[in-house]
Amino acid sequence: MGKEIKFSLLYRDMWQSSGKYVPTVEQLKEVAPAIIEMGCFARVETNGGGFEQINLLFGENPNKAVREWTKPFHEAGIQTHMLERGLNGIRMTPVPEDVRRLMFQVKKKQGTDIARSFDGLNDPRNLESSIRLAREAGMISQAALSLTVSPVHTVEYYTTLADTLIEMGADEICVKDMAGVGRPASIGKIIRNIKDRHPQIPVQYHGHAGPGFQMASILEAAYAGVDYIDVGMEPLSWGTGHADLLAVQAMLKDAGFIVPDINMKAYMKVRSLTQKYMDDFLGYYIDPKNRMMNSLLIGPGLPGGMMGSLMADLESNLSSLNKWKVKNGQPELTQDDLLIKLFEEVTYVWPKVGYPPLVTPYSQYVKNLALMNVLQLEKGKERWSMIADNIWDMILGKSGKLPGEPSQGIVELAKTQGREFYDGNPQDLYPDQLDTFRDEMKKKNWEVGQDEEELFELAMHPEQYRAYKSGDAKRSFEADLAKRKAEKAAQNTSPVSELSNGNGNGSQPKKLVVTIDNQEYVVNISYPDETDNGASQTTPVTSSSQTVSQSPAPVATSASSGSLIEVLSPLEGKFFLTKDSSETPLKVGDVVKKDDIIGYIESMKTYNAVAAEEGGKVTEICFANGDSVDEDEVLIKMQ
Repeated sequence: MGKEIKFSLLYRDMWQSSGKYVPTVEQLKEVAPAIIEMGCFARVETNGGGFEQINLLFGENPNKAVREWTKPFHEAGIQTHMLERGLNGIRMTPVPEDVRRLMFQVKKKQGTDIARSFDGLNDPRNLESSIRLAREAGMISQAALSLTVSPVHTVEYYTTLADTLIEMGADEICVKDMAGVGRPASIGKIIRNIKDRHPQIPVQYHGHAGPGFQMASILEAAYAGVDYIDVGMEPLSWGTGHADLLAVQAMLKDAGFIVPDINMKAYMKVRSLTQKYMDDFLGYYIDPKNRMMNSLLIGPGLPGGMMGSLMADLESNLSSLNKWKVKNGQPELTQDDLLIKLFEEVTYVWPKVGYPPLVTPYSQYVKNLALMNVLQLEKGKERWSMIADNIWDMILGKSGKLPGEPSQGIVELAKTQGREFYDGNPQDLYPDQLDTFRDEMKKKNWEVGQDEEELFELAMHPEQYRAYKSGDAKRSFEADLAKRKAEKAAQNTSPVSELSNGNGNGSQPKKLVVTIDNQEYVVNISYPDETDNGASQTTPVTSSSQTVSQSPAPVATSASSGSLIEVLSPLEGKFFLTKDSSETPLKVGDVVKKDDIIGYIESMKTYNAVAAEEGGKVTEICFANGDSVDEDEVLIKMQ
């Protein structure tokens, strides 16, 4: 009789691998009973990674979402698992240990059974604390091997890593093929080695479909003795997502393995509900290219879970770059042009920064570094002229030990900038902070929440949580959604005479009113032959549809004009005066010296420091904390 293999549904990761957002809590509660009714899942991945930040971004309480989403699976006897990033918890940057400890305690009490912990550098020191803290909280600790393909990432490397993590106390091992670039035969060898040495340890295989190896990898994993397989399902399987449940089940059944039957009526219901959520609003954030498989991904090895945000990043950066090219009389690039240049630059950059496994956050760091290089090269500048602080932290060892060695050129650049390499335990660099956040909640009269879950949320995602509490996050999301819906509607709208601009045949609408949650938005639509970029503008209006005036954005000028000194944004993103609570924000009247940091541009999930090229006294700060800015817009003015 063949070996039994169980399935885990990646409903959360299916969405994140396709686009920017995940379903709302009400949608998750609606689909959960149908997932259970399918009768084929031993596990469901419910939260972790970007899940909670995404909830905060559209103004939803992530703690309520986790409790409501995990509850029906518990009642049905299905295990739930989360994804956490070791030293980085469930965010992009390192987390103090007291916040990490509270995370595991909160997630267990909210209903999450298994903590899948990975470290983006495969540094066992970061995973040791995850294993210990998860088990202390009563969770099953599943330690992950972050797979990639390089001269240092061999079968022996991963076999030894698994031995180390099991010795540290890991209850299970996940072979995490986050980019789908793991070669099938090598995956089989890694799993077979683990099962031969540790037959009592359950092994789960996680992979992405994008480059095309997925089905062969699953079959090799099955023959090697894997216990659980992660799967996706239509309409979000394949592409940058995961192999489809139906294909995996049929393949393994034919190969003689014992696999669960699938209730097809329930399958079709989940499929239908998922499509409904895409049609509702989630589809507006899914790039069509993310629904396709592409073997070009083999080269850069970028993970499937990142591709949703990658295409959004490319969209905004391409627009900014093409504005610059038009202004400087150069031909514009297409998105495909920029994508190919990015892939080529990733393969150039990756070895030079020490072969970090391309998984969150280091996949974003390598991609961001490559994209910044491409943008600078396209403007006639040099590589490496913009390296964000958290990318430097990775290179310098402050996030863990790199698998390889940085190139000599990078080492010399670090020395030139006065940066020092670090070989101690990364956690020691990030002291406890819970008391600081507890004091903040007390001053603001915010409740710490059931099991201190609201305190945890603030401590884990400070900026996003504050924006959620103020309502800014919800307003920003609704305005962005209104803009996307209006642009889509404009493509399909029949001629309306009263919306005509009066300078042509009147067939193109110039204004649309979109209503979301009883708030109306007037969307002013321009076209490429009328403006420099053909962009739409979205303005909230009152219930009587009277336009609310908005202050014009500052006009980008030269960096210095007479006695007036202007510090310009080096790229598009969100402007922040500080990146963490340890820094003091700049204010009007402060004296700034040459090379002082005046703030940060948060772009592509990294904080890029903005330095003053000249000294002066601050006379105006042109944007509020968290405001969106375009490249070359004036951030501060000095005299």
